[in-house]
Amino acid sequence: MDWNRIKTIFIVTFFILDLFLIFQFVQKKDSNQLDYMTETNIEDQMKADKITFEDLPKESPKDTYIMAKNRAFSDEDIHPLKNQTVSLQEPNTLVSKLKEPFWNAKATTGDNYSEFLRSYVVDGQKYNAIGKVEGSRVYFFQKYKDKPLFYNQHGMIVAELNEKKEIISYTQTMLYDFKEMGDRNKDLDIISARNALETLYTKTGLKQGIHIKGAKLGYATVVAPSSSNVQVLVPTWNLYTDKVDYFVNAIEGQIIQLGKDNKEIEQWSEGK
Repeated sequence: MDWNRIKTIFIVTFFILDLFLIFQFVQKKDSNQLDYMTETNIEDQMKADKITFEDLPKESPKDTYIMAKNRAFSDEDIHPLKNQTVSLQEPNTLVSKLKEPFWNAKATTGDNYSEFLRSYVVDGQKYNAIGKVEGSRVYFFQKYKDKPLFYNQHGMIVAELNEKKEIISYTQTMLYDFKEMGDRNKDLDIISARNALETLYTKTGLKQGIHIKGAKLGYATVVAPSSSNVQVLVPTWNLYTDKVDYFVNAIEGQIIQLGKDNKEIEQWSEGK
């Protein structure tokens, strides 16, 4: 046996291994430095543009895509509803006109409409009681595990207000049979609210001087075939100012266009 040859092979092998480990270390160090520099540059740019924000949620819980079906209302749903005239515009859409305007006595405490939802609508507890008031309308988003389904035309109540800010009518839709997609033990990582803000800044160019008041996690529709009553929703960050809402896909980071200005939402709420 040629021990000198074996010794040489070992020396060369360990030398190559050392080079590989050094390369891996340098590559990882450069990557970390690049991430740090990128994050630092974004922070500096946001400061230069005077973009400010209040405390954002720091946790980034795991979550997953969910699937749900459009619920068809029945006469059994309509019968218990009192003090209103109710009709089905189509099986999935309930339209109501109140016999007497509803004044929200809690309007001064965060637009909480829990009494209205409890007394006037089907399964009102399934909707967020904190209504989103926009002009002459109040939007109530359906919830899944206490997270709102943002501007989902198949899971939302849109109430009309009169000049006294009283509710005079509403349109209701609802989703049901929610299912979490994939293995529950393999939930997906979601980006943090801070990362969602940075994504929003780099991809949309937020106006100078804008102030983000907060962020909340919910769901937005990503797939809703017109030929099916099933839709798929993705975890979504809602970052908001006093006047504007922004939505960012919390898994893949894309900007999502949602809101009252969505033409489909506008036409649906007007019954067209």
